[in-house]
Amino acid sequence: MIQLGNRRQQRLAFLAVFALIAIACGGSGTGETGVDSTAATTAAPTATTGGAATTGGTAATGEPVSLRYAMWDANQQPAYQQCADDYMAANPNVTIALEQIGWGDYWTGLQTSTIAGNAPDIFTNYIGQVPEFADKGLLVDLAPLIERDNVDLGIYRPGLVDLWVRDGVQWGLPKDWDTVAIVYNVDMLEAAGVTAEELNSATWNPTDGGTFEEIIARLTLDANGNNGLSPDFDPENVVQYGFIPQGNGNGIGNVDWSWLAVSNGFTFQPEPWSNTYNYDAPELVETLEWLRSLWNEKGYAPPYADVSSLGATALYLAGEGALVPDGSWMINGYVDAEDINSGFARLPEGPVGRRSATNSLADSIWSGSPNQEAAWEFVKYLASPACLDVVGSTGVVFPSIDSGTQLVLDLRAEQGVDISAFVDQSADPEGTFLNPIGDAFAEVSTIMTDFEDRIFGSTDDIQALLTEANSQVNEATGG
Repeated sequence: MIQLGNRRQQRLAFLAVFALIAIACGGSGTGETGVDSTAATTAAPTATTGGAATTGGTAATGEPVSLRYAMWDANQQPAYQQCADDYMAANPNVTIALEQIGWGDYWTGLQTSTIAGNAPDIFTNYIGQVPEFADKGLLVDLAPLIERDNVDLGIYRPGLVDLWVRDGVQWGLPKDWDTVAIVYNVDMLEAAGVTAEELNSATWNPTDGGTFEEIIARLTLDANGNNGLSPDFDPENVVQYGFIPQGNGNGIGNVDWSWLAVSNGFTFQPEPWSNTYNYDAPELVETLEWLRSLWNEKGYAPPYADVSSLGATALYLAGEGALVPDGSWMINGYVDAEDINSGFARLPEGPVGRRSATNSLADSIWSGSPNQEAAWEFVKYLASPACLDVVGSTGVVFPSIDSGTQLVLDLRAEQGVDISAFVDQSADPEGTFLNPIGDAFAEVSTIMTDFEDRIFGSTDDIQALLTEANSQVNEATGG
């Protein structure tokens, strides 16, 4: 395993402080990852919840009603606070309190508060977490309300509504979409003589890494200025990494490894909601072998321990490396970063093409809310053009409707930022896939998180580890 010199250790000491600052400033992420943050409540005081569900307290009746609305992404909080403020201005009898809690505490907090009977009326939901709540009867079925109110589901991008439906039950209205791309340091690419066109047309395979690995090698520098292709390159004394991996993917690998594995022909499940998983597939084994070799053997990527403790984004923004894979929900963080000029490139083309996970968040209503009707009215508003265009104007995520997405594109065009890598990936009919989902996926994720740590943090045989992991997964799910 590649070791770091004293100079690198000093820089990582600085990054440890950088990471702590990032944690204090709030979380981000649309999928399975995010930076923990301290819970923050804004707007009005929280409502008292619990007890039997009711349909009282609607905006239409004019009766005073208080709603609590929870989310994990601090980056999106200002936009949705504006939506809440606009809604309260139009409905003065309604008070809405936003509660932002970092991803690391978000789901356990929701589980605890639903058991205690004091959960938020509305919370931002992730499709992978739905079974944990739906199976316990904790989510309101929105299908009858959608039909009753003639909600136009045609305004949403194709396929997004269906993500939130199973057996006719609808758990939420989609409010955004995302894909993954390669974030690159413009100055580092120029210094290495690598063009954006080269990166956008890169190919990858697990045998020799294709032109993608060649680009990574060219972007990796040792203390003597030798890049990874030089016979004099010293992998024990690297000062600039060509690639910064995201690390443990918790069995999902959204920005971590799934974009490589699926482009190599890997499939998580035979179909969504299947209880059978394929984590021992050779397509995944050889993908993770290639990925681990970047830090264990070649010196092209930072050690796994550094990525795990500090985070890939923090390492990149501190100038530790040239490339990092990340999701469209993180665009603002890179564009707004000082001292780092970033661009966004397409994922490399693997043996079966370019593939990115895609996802859509939605707002769900807690079945124990005493204000379900008022909550439904606000959920409708959150997923309407009136709110989604506000979100789009901030550029923080791609909203689920075309007008909101266009506002993001217009904003970035004005800033001179090319984000077509994300949009083009979404536009490719075969360019996206769904993250795994199943009734026991929380247990699957726990198992895989442990095994991914063992895989990435060691030199142990990956096929043997994934065979053992997959056996445990399918035993847990009955697959």
